[in-house]
Formats: sequence, structure tokens, C-alpha cells
Amino acid sequence: MVSYKQLTAADFDAVIELGNKVHGDNYLTDESLADYAERGIKDGVNLNWLAFVDGQLAGIRLTFAPGNWELDDHCTPAEWPVAPEQMCYFKCVAVDPDIRGAGIGRGMLERSINEAKKLGCRAGLAHIWMQSPDNAAFEYFTRCGGELIEEHGKRWYDLSVNDGYHCPVCDGICYCSAGEMILRFK
Repeated sequence: MVSYKQLTAADFDAVIELGNKVHGDNYLTDESLADYAERGIKDGVNLNWLAFVDGQLAGIRLTFAPGNWELDDHCTPAEWPVAPEQMCYFKCVAVDPDIRGAGIGRGMLERSINEAKKLGCRAGLAHIWMQSPDNAAFEYFTRCGGELIEEHGKRWYDLSVNDGYHCPVCDGICYCSAGEMILRFK
């Protein structure tokens, strides 16, 4: 039985543990998660969701509210179908590897989208990990309706060099690329 709830500070330890299990050591820290959680809330609307199976954390979805994220060198706004002010940013999804395939990722995504729509969002942006095992991240986001805009090399390189992120695919310093993807809301 899957249940969903919005992220609160009481969940941080479990979220960090699962996020790092899926994405690599130091992908989430106390400091980064506190920042991400805050970016996911605007005007009392919380876009961050968790999934539980039998009372155990099974999935996390961290989503930044419109206006709470910055464009960087890995963004191509001229190619986007809507203005950045009308977009949320899908920062992170992680589903426990032992439970994948049960619809948990989609369930959290749908809940984030429903909350984002309350803030006037018409689309969401994501940087999808193109080297995820079996390219599961790209396949998942594509099945959910995501459209590839551009692929950007070394997306998490600075995080691995400057902040101690340990990429599980590159075994340390990260050279993985990100697929800049847009998901239009219906």
C-alpha cells in the first residue's frame, strides 16, 4: 500500500538517506535539503512530496516553486514553450531501487504538478540524469510526457569537485550529462 504526504523537516534524515542511496554520497546534505525544501514552498503551497510503502520511505520528489530557482548555463529558455515565471523546477526524484516500477515516481510527480498549477505553472523543467542506471531517469520522464530540449555535459561536475558529491556512475568526480527536459501541464 502506497501513501503520499508532503515533505516536512521531520522527514529530512530519511530523505537524505534515500536520496544519497539512489544518487550518490553527499547528493543531499542537511544544508542542501533545508534549502530545497524552502524553495519548494510558495504562498503556502508545498510542491515537495514523499511516498511511503508500509510506513517506510520509498520515494522523494523535490520540486522548486516558480521564482524559487535560477537559470544557469544548463538552461535554454529560448527553447521553452512558456516563460520561466510559469514553470516549476523538478529538482530531484528518488525511488527505492527495491520498489521501482510500482508507479511511485509518477504518483509523486502528479502531486507536485497539481500543487504547481495552484501557483499558475503551465510546465516544469528538469535536468534528467542521462547516465542513470539503464537510463531509467530519461525513460521515466519521457513516459510522463517530458520533452528533451538539449543535453548538457558535466552537469554535476562542480558539485562533485566543490561540494563532495560522489557520483556512483563515475565513481567520484562526475562527468555525467543532463537532459534538459520540459514537461507541459495539461
